[in-house]
Amino acid sequence: MRIVHAYTDGACSGNPGPGGWGVALIAFNSQMEIRTRLISGYHPDTTNNRMELQAAIEALRNLKMACDVKLHSDSQYLVNTMTKGWKRNKNLDLWQELDKVCQLHNVTWVWVKGHSTNRGNNTVDKLATDAIRFKKGKDYKV
Repeated sequence: MRIVHAYTDGACSGNPGPGGWGVALIAFNSQMEIRTRLISGYHPDTTNNRMELQAAIEALRNLKMACDVKLHSDSQYLVNTMTKGWKRNKNLDLWQELDKVCQLHNVTWVWVKGHSTNRGNNTVDKLATDAIRFKKGKDYKV
């Protein structure tokens, strides 16, 4: 099974307000070659928590085959709901979609401190905030 490290982040300018999400997918194939893909998206009226969830959904949705995924997020809302059973009171549509895409992969959830020295988290934070700034997302391979 392919190994993938996914870094995800969501951002919002105002809460609610315009929002963006960012994803970095770092995949290792059987020859241990590394492939990286950066993706972001924009929503004109949303919340930060919705963008955090959307980032995780998009990360998993963009994998073309079943993978062992280590998903890194600075959202305790996301990570603790998936690992500690925090109650899902809001955003039920996105939680349902996340559960659906998780079924395709073996996902390990990792909380990382935001706005610190984690390069992957800093990259996706910039993708998410740039999506808001430019009112559009990007998709490119590195």
